[in-house]
Amino acid sequence: MKIKNLSLICGAIALSLTTTSFAVKAEANSSLPLVVAQSQQKEGPFQRLGLTDDQKAKIKEIRTNTRTEVDKILTEQQREQLKTARQNRQGKGAFAALNLSDDQKNQLKQVMQSQKTQIEALLTPDQKQQLQKYRQEKGARRQ
Repeated sequence: MKIKNLSLICGAIALSLTTTSFAVKAEANSSLPLVVAQSQQKEGPFQRLGLTDDQKAKIKEIRTNTRTEVDKILTEQQREQLKTARQNRQGKGAFAALNLSDDQKNQLKQVMQSQKTQIEALLTPDQKQQLQKYRQEKGARRQ
């Protein structure tokens, strides 16, 4: 009887040790696609263009100015909603939930177009071509 109980306890310990290692391995593997996906998300069109340090600095400045302009257009409540959406990584879909007025939509469209024009003015012809190619590929993936 004691041997039977002892063998059951040893079996239970062996089983728990085995399943624990599998669980740890599964958890490590399950987070791997998330890490890969996150690293791929950060690789936008500008990372592929081989930008100079000067271009990167100017683009960062343009984006900062754009964000300031966007904040001026939005109400305090909309700014808070957008901040929360950015923290939750909702992306561009976050603007859809802001209930923007037509005037705000037009102003935002102008600000974003201005940002696009300013950034494209910094690029070399080859970089512009690469950016255009990236945008076409991205559009084809959406369809």
